[in-house]
Amino acid sequence: MKVKKTVLIIISVLALGYAGLKAIKKINLNSDYKTGQSLDSLNGVKVYYNGGVDHVSGRNVTKDNYNLGLKYQCVEFVKRYYYEYYNHKMPDAYGHAKDFYDSKVKDGDLNSKRNLIQYTNPSKKKPEVGDLVIFSGSLLNRFGHVAIISSVSENEVEIIQQNPGPFSDSRETITLEFQKGNYKIENERLLGWLRKEK
Repeated sequence: MKVKKTVLIIISVLALGYAGLKAIKKINLNSDYKTGQSLDSLNGVKVYYNGGVDHVSGRNVTKDNYNLGLKYQCVEFVKRYYYEYYNHKMPDAYGHAKDFYDSKVKDGDLNSKRNLIQYTNPSKKKPEVGDLVIFSGSLLNRFGHVAIISSVSENEVEIIQQNPGPFSDSRETITLEFQKGNYKIENERLLGWLRKEK
């Protein structure tokens, strides 16, 4: 009887903790910024502040009814960038960030859902400016993350991102290594990158 009571208490505490975490992730904890405030831009396409990482300000749809995603999630920025800068519409206009990467697509082949060439991490092809980088989900973020490469050097890539968290920067630098004929972006959650054919 005592064991059952202890188990029930543990389950209740975990459930309350989970519910509290879900609620906190929707709140703007950084009073320096307001939701929808412009933080950064790449080639004239703005990055907006989202507040709590799970906060949503409605769906962003273009005049021609193309779904850009939920404001101001990471997916909305990359799809808006590709739409405005490259005039690119993805055949599959929905899905979470991690869904941009298709594990069935081989390195250098076409990801038909996004109509972009997909590269694995590591890949024979070096990442380029404008490539989308896709991160897998995690314990605290089951939807994954997607960003755009804004600069590349011999040993680093810089990404620009929307909704990295209320206290994180819109730009982040990650180590790039070349080993055994492959380029690898050193992040254990980074699945690969997508590129628009030129």
